[in-house]
Amino acid sequence: MNRSRRNFIGAGLGIGLAGTGLALAQQAPPTDGPGRGNAMPVPTRKGKITKLFKSPEGYPNGIALAPDGWWIAEQQTDNAVLVDWDGRFLKTVKTESKNTSGIGFGGGYIWMGANRPPNGIFQTDLNSKTIAHRQIPLGGEQGGGCHGVLYHEGKIWIAALRLRGILRVDPKTWEPEYLIPYNVPRAHGIAWDNGTIWMVTGNAEGKAGLIKYNASTGRPLEIVEFDELYPDPHGLAIKDGVMYTCDAGLHPGWPDNISSGHGYVCRIDIA
Repeated sequence: MNRSRRNFIGAGLGIGLAGTGLALAQQAPPTDGPGRGNAMPVPTRKGKITKLFKSPEGYPNGIALAPDGWWIAEQQTDNAVLVDWDGRFLKTVKTESKNTSGIGFGGGYIWMGANRPPNGIFQTDLNSKTIAHRQIPLGGEQGGGCHGVLYHEGKIWIAALRLRGILRVDPKTWEPEYLIPYNVPRAHGIAWDNGTIWMVTGNAEGKAGLIKYNASTGRPLEIVEFDELYPDPHGLAIKDGVMYTCDAGLHPGWPDNISSGHGYVCRIDIA
């Protein structure tokens, strides 16, 4: 492990890292579960997932808001597919990502997260031209996989598996800026919500949930639990205050397509 990465991960919370300009969130998630620390209880609510429509290719593992619909990351083909709000096909963009998990849209580009070598984040224009391919910073020569990508106000946020945190990166310089550590067995899609970040989580039994972080401090603010095992959420996006997810039908340790929601874009309602 190189020195800069060791300092980054090992530094105290809320302390800028000397010589790097990086910082960890001031308040990390508690260590005994998603948001359930001894210091401060985190409110928990119940959520329900409702299937809306199937994605064009049937393996959606990321969803991002566009002006005229949804960009969907298809895990099997690694295409980015644009559909309207009702799921009607509009456009396909081919990318060089592999085993894609997570998609962001912003700055005129699609940002795809690869979970198979060569890994990293692929920046692609709307004519299927690869603009750049970069590794997740601080993750080594091949920076590891990701399970969520978000573009917000000129920054890229990555649910970085090797770092076990939500990492903010400058898309122009590719410099890492800030990390919100997480401590859940499974971390997946991320979405911005008025100064907070929601992330899809999973427990040791495979049941999914959500956790909401203060984007400035990293403090867990809220937990959402789903009573049902299926659909199995992967991606995450928010439109007009409503959360949406998608179910790729692929889950480690499960038979493919066992989820009743496989291939669907879904709405999340929170009680």
